[in-house]
Amino acid sequence: MPIQYYIYFCLTLFSIGVVGVLTRRNAIIVFMCIELMLNAVNLLLVAFSKMYYGLAAQNSVANTAGIDAQIFVFFIMVVAAAEVSIGLAIIVMMYRNTHSIDINFLNRLKN
Repeated sequence: MPIQYYIYFCLTLFSIGVVGVLTRRNAIIVFMCIELMLNAVNLLLVAFSKMYYGLAAQNSVANTAGIDAQIFVFFIMVVAAAEVSIGLAIIVMMYRNTHSIDINFLNRLKN
């Protein structure tokens, strides 16, 4: 499959995530859109890694070519999991205090 398909798909996913972050007020949906953007970048990294691995295999270069991006994707997934756990804990505490998960109520936490 050509790399252009992956690029267009990841661009679409990333754009949907950006629009969701900028237009939504619900904190849970904003976190889901951030995760969507991270997964779009992860998919693109894996696609380029696979393309580079295919080119390296054709040129008889070392077999470990292209593995670095996949390891980087693994670390991004670990950071995303930590972000979700901390973010959901913050949302639960915000809901307990304000009885809403609307992002505009975050201004009340300044006082």
